[in-house]
Formats: sequence, structure tokens, C-alpha cells
Amino acid sequence: MNKNKLIFLIIAGLFLLAMIWIGYDISTRTTFPGAKGNLKERIAPSDTLKANE
Repeated sequence: MNKNKLIFLIIAGLFLLAMIWIGYDISTRTTFPGAKGNLKERIAPSDTLKANE
């Protein structure tokens, strides 16, 4: 294996590990939208209903 190919494989491996780490970090900081349930504010905002009446 020549030197250029080895350097490319090392850089590609580091990039792949960095992308996996960033994806894991983002996924631990966010929640799945379906896990929240339906909040009263999302179904019918109470402030706008009272203001219109």
C-alpha cells in the first residue's frame, strides 16, 4: 500500500468517526417529536380562544 492511500484511509476514518460522534451528540440533546404527546397549547391555544370571544 503506498503512502498516499494510507494517508487517505486515515483521514477518511477520522472523518467517519467525527460524523458518528456529531450524530450521537445531536441525538442525545434532542427528543423524538412523537414522544412528547399532545399538549393543550398545541391542540388549541387557550390565549387566542379567550381573546377572540
